[in-house]
Amino acid sequence: MIDEQYEDDELLPSRSQLKREDEARKALGRRLTALKADQLAKLELPDDLREGIATFHRIRSREAQRRQIQYLGKVLRHMDTEALAQQMDLFDASTQAHAQHFQKLEQWRDRLLDNEQGQEALTQYLSQYPQADSQTLRNLVRSARKERDQQKAPASARKLFRYLREIDGL
Repeated sequence: MIDEQYEDDELLPSRSQLKREDEARKALGRRLTALKADQLAKLELPDDLREGIATFHRIRSREAQRRQIQYLGKVLRHMDTEALAQQMDLFDASTQAHAQHFQKLEQWRDRLLDNEQGQEALTQYLSQYPQADSQTLRNLVRSARKERDQQKAPASARKLFRYLREIDGL
């Protein structure tokens, strides 16, 4: 009987592990409160978590903010925090996911500006991102190529990159 009790205890996480998980959820809650409003809008969050974040921003007392972070950690217990953290990593410029995402956008821009595969890349991009306005995209590509051929500053290439970021949602 005593052996059965110990076997069951081994399956349960230790108190230290539970505390580490709680601290990780609170840290994620702090990261959520640091996001901008447009970034928060892009995340799929339950209503009670959105309300908790809005309440945090209205609070001025440090102690009350600390308690609100604890509340956010409690709400995050019932969510898939791994998926949420991965979504948030796209907003954080210091993460590998953010860098890879920007590299992908840069590759799209370079493919679109390439004279040899530009039309094919444009077709592929429009099929992958149907929400993109094809006329705007064609105009930006055309003016960026013209600037490059005339060896001018790449203002249109920057506009093209901004447009690609806008379409991609970042």
